[in-house]
Amino acid sequence: MVMKPAWLDGLMAETFFAGCGVHENRRKNEKNVFCLECCQSICPHCLPSHRSHPLLQVRRYVYHDVVRLDDLEKLINCSYIQPYTINSAKVIFLNQRPQSRSCKGSANICFTCDRILQEPFRFCSISCKVDYMVYQGEDLSSIIYRFDESDFAYSQFEGLRMEDEEGQITPNSILEDPLQFKASSCSSNETSGNSGISRDPEAVVRKKKKSTGFLPGNFLSLSSRRKGAPHRSPLS
Repeated sequence: MVMKPAWLDGLMAETFFAGCGVHENRRKNEKNVFCLECCQSICPHCLPSHRSHPLLQVRRYVYHDVVRLDDLEKLINCSYIQPYTINSAKVIFLNQRPQSRSCKGSANICFTCDRILQEPFRFCSISCKVDYMVYQGEDLSSIIYRFDESDFAYSQFEGLRMEDEEGQITPNSILEDPLQFKASSCSSNETSGNSGISRDPEAVVRKKKKSTGFLPGNFLSLSSRRKGAPHRSPLS
């Protein structure tokens, strides 16, 4: 049976940006930090109580929870998950988002929820990738990294202003270029610090494709589709 690490299960299941029950009488008490040790969401006023724990900041994108790609890549292989560029930072959705209808057909869609994606991505969120692997009986240990706790230290929040940090999205937020992301997302965080483990996310994907067919090699391509109406010669 495929088991999710407690922190991953908690991260995908927790409710963020709700008021903190412990600090309900304090201003700016939205729970926008996830404690990777306690596996629960906390607010900025809770931070001192988790000073020695690894902490992950969660942001909001149009009322949905996202995490910076740079942070997530230290925890889990994020290849083939579609990122978005927001305020010059790449982010990834934690969970799938509701949509009015399924978009099955010749379009490139998420393997789990059928949301339309850009090539070469296969998942719209971290939960969609994890759920797909669990459904396929894949070994999650192949994409979970042992992380360096210093990368998620309390010090990253020191001096953080107690203000609403919604991860504001501007109307012209740019969807990341797939080819640019494919190169950049697999080139960073190959070494996991104190754990002494070094992994190349791209190598992991190649291995999975060869051994278990996690990501089939033959995908539908949109490049051969006809675009627009045929050109006609002028009437004589």
